[in-house]
Amino acid sequence: MKRYTYVYFIFIFNSLLSANIVIENAVIWDGESKEEYIGNIFIKDNKIENISNRKFQAERVIDADGLIVTPGLIAPLTEIGIVEIGALSVTRDDNDDFYHIGFSIHDAYNPKSTLIPWNRSNGLIGSITVPSQGNLPIGGMGSFYVLDGLLEISSIEDNVMLGKIGGSNNSSRAMQISLIEDLLSLANDSKKIDLDSIDEVNEFIEDSILASKLDLMPRDISALNKLVNKKITLILNVHRASDILKVIEIKEQYDIDVVISGGQESWMVANKLATASIPVIIDPMNNIPNSFDQLGARSDTAALLEKAGVKVMFTVPRDHNYHLIRQGAGNAVANGMSYDAAINGLSGVVSDVFNIKGRGKLKKGFYADLVIWDGDPLEPASMPTHVIINGEISDLTSRSSRLMERYTSGEDKPNTYR
Repeated sequence: MKRYTYVYFIFIFNSLLSANIVIENAVIWDGESKEEYIGNIFIKDNKIENISNRKFQAERVIDADGLIVTPGLIAPLTEIGIVEIGALSVTRDDNDDFYHIGFSIHDAYNPKSTLIPWNRSNGLIGSITVPSQGNLPIGGMGSFYVLDGLLEISSIEDNVMLGKIGGSNNSSRAMQISLIEDLLSLANDSKKIDLDSIDEVNEFIEDSILASKLDLMPRDISALNKLVNKKITLILNVHRASDILKVIEIKEQYDIDVVISGGQESWMVANKLATASIPVIIDPMNNIPNSFDQLGARSDTAALLEKAGVKVMFTVPRDHNYHLIRQGAGNAVANGMSYDAAINGLSGVVSDVFNIKGRGKLKKGFYADLVIWDGDPLEPASMPTHVIINGEISDLTSRSSRLMERYTSGEDKPNTYR
């Protein structure tokens, strides 16, 4: 009898997780609007069916009671799922010595990583997970993942490529820029061959002095081809204003999709970035000149970029706490950025820039990825009361919360638990 009761309980529990949901009396920031509005959100079959002031019937009703509801946050530069402990090499799948430009971390992603429940419980529902920067100025591909923790991984494979221009211990930025241009020229030449023919690709590599010198593989040529065919967005880590101007030239010459990360001096060329439609990923908490590439760093960079019409997203140093992008967004608001641009930069802007269809916004037909907050989402002390991914209510417990409960409950425990 107990067995049947248990099975019945599991059935009911799973039914509740996937049931139609109504969130009532919510203060909604939808990821693209300039202002919030009050309404009810009807979730059906894992997607947003309707948002309005009318009443909806559903199996599960959540009364937000005036709490803020936002799209689930998406972090645009992370190591979630491929690095557990940075100092422990056996837990790192973020680098490679064999492949260069075509190195992809997609198949190494671990949906059961300890970083996922921790960041999800703080409002993160998606991440663009990227490898570490290799020896070449461009190379290494990252992917978008939904942080639902399921073994049936929801992802967009190889939608970004990394790159870097700037001060280095082993190469001049002049060499970096020249090599990027030569690699993009090689990529344009690859449009003339059949990439499905391994013989043609190998012959193409043998005939290229550059490809042979760099020991490029067919996988590398394929990745370069995707870049010049706009199937991949190039995220270039650049700080110096003069280098950013060169990136603008490269984008226009080779007609590729480019995003600037870092961008400490991006405010100096904000109008040119806006004209070139180049978004910027910044860390508003990193606002001091840490190098000679960053002498122009300032705390109101996000506000100046927004004023010029540049799309702004947020990042943090690579560690376990990628959810702190919302704290960075809060700092940006404190230094002049509009509140709506900060909220949108955590969600809708990311989905637009990286072509993450159906996510990042609270709109009819989009996946129901949203967070109900107990306060201002840009305040670090605020926390989610509910995180919903693909229309299902997520478990907000994590290893950290379980440890806290274990050691602070006040109950008498055996010595091993004290």
